Amino acid sequence: MADRTITRPSGLAEEVYRRVRADIMSLKIPPDTRVSVDSLARELGVSQTPIREALSMLEANGLVSKRHFAGYATSPRMDRAQLDELFEFRLLIEPHAARKAAQAMADADKRALSSGETAPSHDAFADMDTEFHRLIAQGAGNHLIADSLARLHIHVHIFRSCFRSEITEEAVHEHDAIIAAIHARDGDKAEAAMRRHIERSYGRLRDFIKD
Repeated sequence: MADRTITRPSGLAEEVYRRVRADIMSLKIPPDTRVSVDSLARELGVSQTPIREALSMLEANGLVSKRHFAGYATSPRMDRAQLDELFEFRLLIEPHAARKAAQAMADADKRALSSGETAPSHDAFADMDTEFHRLIAQGAGNHLIADSLARLHIHVHIFRSCFRSEITEEAVHEHDAIIAAIHARDGDKAEAAMRRHIERSYGRLRDFIKD
């Protein structure tokens, strides 16, 4: 097993957060699984303090929860009702954000948009996809939407990882259509492209879970 010991003298809690988040996203730590503070401290070669700080950060993002007399555990995988609610929220918010981003996004931020085509793995694509949607929401000028979507997208990717790990070519093409509309500052096309992307993303996931 590769040495995972963290040796960086500062920012330990943030580094632990990134390591554990990556393990949750990749399902190395599956949904609804106990997370041992002692085990993480030994594995990463740090004290329990940065571990607990990192777990508090993960709890704020909804990735773990603290259970009475049982410590921390990763959040359960979403059920069908939760998935439906999440995509209903996205359909209400993200097409509007894409329209506003097309109208107001700074040129430098537009250049930072990536469809995810070059992502070498599902985990990398998950991070790029989250950043893609965050940048669009931020470009619309609404940081509350951006922060909310960043949390939601994490759970979408965990759900997707439970069933399929390949990067979907469809998603990359849909991102490209959104990017093209934003670069053209065409609010109508950006809104329509985002709506189509979310609807198709939902369609790619809904068949993997029973009612």
